[in-house]
This record gives sequence, structure tokens and C-alpha cells, in this order.
Amino acid sequence: MTDAFAFSYPSPLEGYENLEPLPEVKSDDGKSLINPQHGILSKAYEEFPDPLAKDQQGGFDIHIYYFQNNPDQAAYAKALWQRVRREFPELRIYPLYDRPIGPHPVAMFEVNLFTPAQFGAFVPWLVIHRGPLSALIHPNTVEEEEERNHTQRATWLGDRVPLDLRVFKLLQERQRKKEAEVEVEERARKE
Repeated sequence: MTDAFAFSYPSPLEGYENLEPLPEVKSDDGKSLINPQHGILSKAYEEFPDPLAKDQQGGFDIHIYYFQNNPDQAAYAKALWQRVRREFPELRIYPLYDRPIGPHPVAMFEVNLFTPAQFGAFVPWLVIHRGPLSALIHPNTVEEEEERNHTQRATWLGDRVPLDLRVFKLLQERQRKKEAEVEVEERARKE
């Protein structure tokens, strides 16, 4: 489990400060609250909010896991992968990886989502059709936040599959070494 306090969070009310208090009036259903209507839909219906990627990487990755040594799960995953490719050809769909890869400790296939509309269509569809498989839904932001994207910001369908987070530590270490080398080269040029 990720330490939620290892990260900082902007205020959820940023941009909504100093507004009138919200009404406490209930809707006709007697349970939900009436919200003030202003006739403007959130921009989140049209594009992913910052800092989500809006480029060729896509705003979200979905990793659909199966245990490669379980023939029933492997067969279901292959059938689901084929169905996804046929029903959602506009999405980026990767091959079936029949072994662990990166931080993913079991076999899986990956789907990338580029718009809120794709997210809104595919995720509910996957909730119904994933069968016995688990799925990790994680955002894509900046490279330095890959571990956070795969942990604290992640959402799971089905059982959580423990990721190999060591991969992210190795990437961070590699990045620090590269930055140190660049710094040494810059100092040498200045001298």
C-alpha cells in the first residue's frame, strides 16, 4: 500500500474559493442534494485535466492481467483481447504479454485511452466484460511520477495485483546518475 501522505495535493477547491455556500436542499429522490446549475459543463468532459498526458502517450493506461500458467485465465484474456480489438479499434491495444514485464508481475495486455469519451465508454464496458481478470487503470503524467501514477493515483477493477515497484526505483537511480554525469560535464566545460 502506498503512503498517501508521501505526496502533496493541491486543494480540490482551487478556483472555487469564496463562492456562496452550497444549498442543503434534497432532490425529489429524498437522498441526493440539489446542486446549483450554471449551464456550463466541466472541461473534463472534453479533455483530461492537467497534468494528464494529452499527447501520443494517452491520458490513461489500462493493464488487464491474467495468470499465464492458468489455462482458463489465459484463454479468457486472449478472447477479451480479441473482443477489445474488434469493438474498440480506435484505441491503442498492445500485444498479449505472456510473461511479467516492467512493474507488471504477471501476464497482461495494455490499452491506452486518449479522451474522456474513450474512458467513459471503455471503463464501464470493461467492468462488465473483464470476467475473472483484474485491471489496473493508471494515469499518465510526467515521467518522474510513474511510480505515483501506478500506485497512489491508480484504480483497480477486481483484485489488486502487487506491482514490482523496484523497477521505478531503478529508473529513478538511472535518472539521477544521468543528471550527475551532465552536471560533471558542464563543470568540466566551464573550467
